[in-house]
Amino acid sequence: MKYGSEKIVPYNTGEQKKVQVKRMFDSIAGAYDPLNRTLSLGIDLIWRKRGIRYLQPFAPGTILDIATGTGDLAIAMYEKLKPDHITGADISEGMMEVGRKKVEKKGLSGQITFEYQDCTSFTYPDHSFDAVTAAFGVRNFEDISQGLAEMYRVLKPGGHLMILELSTPEHFPMKQLYTLYSKTVIPYIGQLFSKEKAAYQYLPTSIQVVAQGQQMVDLLKQQGFIHARVKTFTFGICSMYTGEKNNQIHTR
Repeated sequence: MKYGSEKIVPYNTGEQKKVQVKRMFDSIAGAYDPLNRTLSLGIDLIWRKRGIRYLQPFAPGTILDIATGTGDLAIAMYEKLKPDHITGADISEGMMEVGRKKVEKKGLSGQITFEYQDCTSFTYPDHSFDAVTAAFGVRNFEDISQGLAEMYRVLKPGGHLMILELSTPEHFPMKQLYTLYSKTVIPYIGQLFSKEKAAYQYLPTSIQVVAQGQQMVDLLKQQGFIHARVKTFTFGICSMYTGEKNNQIHTR
């Protein structure tokens, strides 16, 4: 079964979604960070802090940050949680190259590393990480259920999942205001930062149709996550999904 966001692609070229998404993010990598701050008015930094706060009591030693992009969440997690190591995984080398430069500038190249990984088919062994995170990337997955299944597989028993994703407010007037903002302001500002027009038409559309709320919680439960929950921030513009891997699973 395909969910709404899995059917939305940037270019409508007939290529696989992940191929189009990779090309899109490679093309906007240089403009992504300033654009992100502008479009969110800096509130995305607060959302990341909320996600990190969820992980803090568990003190994860190893973290896999999926769809890591330019590494904003990975860097913020390291500075707050001080894990042994964070692996940032993405399909966009352009985005990760920006992240590598940011990490190097902070002197964290040994603590945070970036690797090309397809979220639907990780090369990591089972039970590899204490925590798995993803910030604003799940809507770009070609197969959300398979991506969640891979997250579950590479988590250690008792490990924790934390996903941040943009979502659509449900109530008046924020629902109407957000719809107007996403359809007019996001494409307009996007074009000021980058010539990649397709990216800023794709991004708001993918937000509108991604699995969210209870539907996403149900997907987590289907993949085996226990204590799966959703919490919303900023009138429902951002959702945080959390879950755990059963610590009774036997490892070999």
